[in-house]
Amino acid sequence: MALVFSANDSEVRVGNDLVQGVRAVEYRSARAQHQVTAIGSDERIAVYYGAKSVIGRLRVASAADMLDRLLAEPQSFQVVATLRHGDSARTVAFDECWLESKDVGLADGGHAETLYVFSATRVREQDAE
Repeated sequence: MALVFSANDSEVRVGNDLVQGVRAVEYRSARAQHQVTAIGSDERIAVYYGAKSVIGRLRVASAADMLDRLLAEPQSFQVVATLRHGDSARTVAFDECWLESKDVGLADGGHAETLYVFSATRVREQDAE
């Protein structure tokens, strides 16, 4: 059975600071893939892999001061998301992160949301025991 984590029970930290108002955490981990074909053939005979990349996004209601500071004065940081549902939990840690961009939106009848995009050297996932 699938485990469905609750956004209301989960939390995100940048370094040791709790990020208030997190609306969403998203990330994409990809590894470069190259295909090998035989001479004189158009069919693949092998695949080899290259560099791995991790891109994450934090969507925050209004703004997060600590992330704004990291955009103004760049430095490496760690993001740790603790996803929870009842007694179950999973920790997703992003190591050696660098903030890449900040997008702000404000819609009629709503509140401001800021999307922070960061790159990470690696992502690690671990279920609580």
